[in-house]
Amino acid sequence: MTHLMAMLSLLAGSAVAACASSAMHPDKQLEFVKTQIEAQREPVYSAYLQLIRYADSALSKPQHALADFAVPGFYDKPHEHRATSLAIQQDAFAAYAAALAYALSGEEKYGAKAAYILNAWSRVNKKYSEHDGVLVMTYSGAGLMIAAELMKDAALWSESDKNEFRKWVAGVYQKAANEIRATPHVNNWADWGRFGSLLAASFLDDSAEVAENVRLIKTTLFEKIAPDSSLPDETKRGGNGIWYTYFSLAPMTAACWVAYNLTDENLFALEQNGVSIKAALDYLAYYTDHPAAWRWSSNPNTPRQKEEPWTYNLLEAMSGLYGDQRYAGQVGGKRPLIYPRHHFAWTFPTLMPLNLNFRK
Repeated sequence: MTHLMAMLSLLAGSAVAACASSAMHPDKQLEFVKTQIEAQREPVYSAYLQLIRYADSALSKPQHALADFAVPGFYDKPHEHRATSLAIQQDAFAAYAAALAYALSGEEKYGAKAAYILNAWSRVNKKYSEHDGVLVMTYSGAGLMIAAELMKDAALWSESDKNEFRKWVAGVYQKAANEIRATPHVNNWADWGRFGSLLAASFLDDSAEVAENVRLIKTTLFEKIAPDSSLPDETKRGGNGIWYTYFSLAPMTAACWVAYNLTDENLFALEQNGVSIKAALDYLAYYTDHPAAWRWSSNPNTPRQKEEPWTYNLLEAMSGLYGDQRYAGQVGGKRPLIYPRHHFAWTFPTLMPLNLNFRK
């Protein structure tokens, strides 16, 4: 209880200056969440305590930066793929959790941990390689980018360290994201590329790259989503089609959220002959809870089978943005939702609710 009271005291006091304007977590969102925590309002309050447990756990963990992030293709060498990917996935989640805990609490131990991990990757990592290195760098490294934006104005992260991280972003992360954001990568690779590229552009204050990613999203949206609201490049995966539909919509919606906060352009509202992001989300929501109706396979992989929150973490985020209570109903008793592994788009959806009025 002593630790909890100390956290609440920091939230209430004027000393909390860790809140940094971020494309993923704009100031208004952070300020709203702080008021919810201070008032102990659910479900945000329980989600905050969950975050602090993860952030506290991260304090004792080492960094795992690799000079060459060499990730072989998953279908060729699954064991090696997973083992190497863990290096950035563990560090990205730890940095993200610590940076967010710092932004919400002001406790310097969390900010120091986030900076430590960010510094390790900017100083050690020089490249990515092998078939899946570029993809995993993009979808897992997104957690490092979100953490860096939360830390961008933090005094405890030195200017020299920030400059080193900027060099790493420009030379490694942005390069990876831009490599997969367009043709021939038309499936979820492109969605992760655009999301990652927007995060990099936001951190680097690169308005030209922001505009290019928005153009790419608008140019291909109605090619990616079919008239029946499915995503053909993902449903063709058959039994894994529900997962891959989620794995495409998660970065697609996250990219639209970042783009909105950077430009005020609401890509969520795009619609053409009944085709829209919302319709694709409805499609995913339905088949997540009705897998027997999935016409692409008789036994599709679902989050229920894996006992993981994918799909539900996305629907939790989108429930606030679209004001759709059906999504909130599907989340049900699963709150507080968190997705602490593999990829980082909607990682803390219960703690960090969305609202278009939260624009940066």
